[in-house]
Amino acid sequence: MQARVKSQRRVVRIAFWGRFSLTLLSIAAVSLPGAAWAQQDANLAVTTEVARAAALPDGPSVAEVIGNDVHVRSGPGTNFYHCGKLYRGDRVQVLKSQQGWSCIVPPPGCFSWVAMQYVSINMENPTEGIVTGDNVGVYAGSDYVEPIHSTSKQIVLNRGQNVKLLSEEKDDYYKIAPPEGAYLWVSTQFLQPASSPLGATPMDIVTGPNTPVETPPTPQEIRTESDLLDTYYALTKLVKEERDKPMAQQKYTEIKEKLKVIAENKEGGRAARYADFTLKQVERFELACTVAREVELQSKEREKLNEKIGEARQVRLAQIEDLGRFAVIGKLESTSIYAPAAGQARRYRVLDDSGKTVCYVSPTGAAAGLDLENFVGHKVGLVGEIQPHQPTGRAFVEFSEIVPLD
Repeated sequence: MQARVKSQRRVVRIAFWGRFSLTLLSIAAVSLPGAAWAQQDANLAVTTEVARAAALPDGPSVAEVIGNDVHVRSGPGTNFYHCGKLYRGDRVQVLKSQQGWSCIVPPPGCFSWVAMQYVSINMENPTEGIVTGDNVGVYAGSDYVEPIHSTSKQIVLNRGQNVKLLSEEKDDYYKIAPPEGAYLWVSTQFLQPASSPLGATPMDIVTGPNTPVETPPTPQEIRTESDLLDTYYALTKLVKEERDKPMAQQKYTEIKEKLKVIAENKEGGRAARYADFTLKQVERFELACTVAREVELQSKEREKLNEKIGEARQVRLAQIEDLGRFAVIGKLESTSIYAPAAGQARRYRVLDDSGKTVCYVSPTGAAAGLDLENFVGHKVGLVGEIQPHQPTGRAFVEFSEIVPLD
């Protein structure tokens, strides 16, 4: 009896584990295909990305962007700051690829920074700068990073090389178009070989915060900007011709009107920016001409005044009688206007026939020991040296001899 009970328990236990095993097998049968499919999808995604990267040639090629808001970066990695964004359908020129990153020619809209102290503006073409130093670094620009913090060096320039100025400066840096040899980077996973050559579809790039994607320019707009540029460069030649003339002959009125028309053209693009820059320069040239004309007028007025002074002097000299050996002739009188300093001889004044003071006098030498009170009130001739006397604004005579004349 006891043995039968054990046997029944074993049968129950076997039945229980049998049903449990069947359940596990059923779950495994359902789960295994799903896991296999998930692994297959992951492998497919990796394979697709690897295949896409492998499809890009090792050398220069054209690639098409397959994502939106794809960052263009200053270096091959997410730790480098971004310099703009690309969007699906944009095309870029790829130069090489390494470790999942593609080195590209900077797309339109990208820019660089260069220190102002190493660049001189070409006055004949204000949109062109000339490098004045050696080993001058050019750094990848970004609207999200200040120039001083833009540390990704793209290229080194030397003395005499040219850069294209973008009419903007900030914190002692010029904003310039990326020079030849300056490159940027984009993640290779967002690129695929382009099906058409670069340029078949215009490419736009957003470089500023919240800047909308620009529409490609129409052929008419391109022709308009080109025509305006031709007109602008012709006007800069006229500006140079005027600058070569003497300032009094320079005239910019007509040139300014034409530059203003280009600068105010909303579809003028670069021509409008260049014209606005040159227009401000011409205004400074005009100011310099105005100052020069004012100086010239003042010089002419001064010459006329000097001529009048000279004529008056000649008239006055003609009125002065020949005094012979005397420095002054007139009536000697005492004066109380100022007293002589300690140790100096007493001062007197000499009057003309009308009673006006001609000059002030003081004895010196042999005359210093004479009693001049005997000459006061009498007409005398004084032999001595005539000097200016600043305190009174009149002439002053130190006389060594006095001769009574009445």
